[in-house]
Amino acid sequence: MDVHKRILAILYIISGSLQILGMILLSTFISIFIPFIMDEAGPDAQWVFVWLVPFIKTIAACVIIFFSIPAIIGGIGLLNSKSWALTLLLVLGCFKLFSFPIGTAIGIYTIWVYSQNHKTSKTE
Repeated sequence: MDVHKRILAILYIISGSLQILGMILLSTFISIFIPFIMDEAGPDAQWVFVWLVPFIKTIAACVIIFFSIPAIIGGIGLLNSKSWALTLLLVLGCFKLFSFPIGTAIGIYTIWVYSQNHKTSKTE
């Protein structure tokens, strides 16, 4: 069972890191290309971009704060055999179920590892 916990921890560290990298790239892409698009838009449409850019950056920051950072913390905690880490990863795994196809696979694997861990701990 420890092998599965280690695999799960590494999966969450990698997925959290990739989410942070993706949000940084998205933010950079928006910051670079939106001014060019704003120049092409008429003065009547520029108000949309003034509202849209901070909104997208806020969504990216929320994803990082609520999903990516806890995934990395939970993965590191599980590697260090902390008792709270598997429960944290279970909660994050339930949210990952909605991210098809890779997130769904990680979420199902998380639920399986959690259930196997509790099944073996009750029989011992």
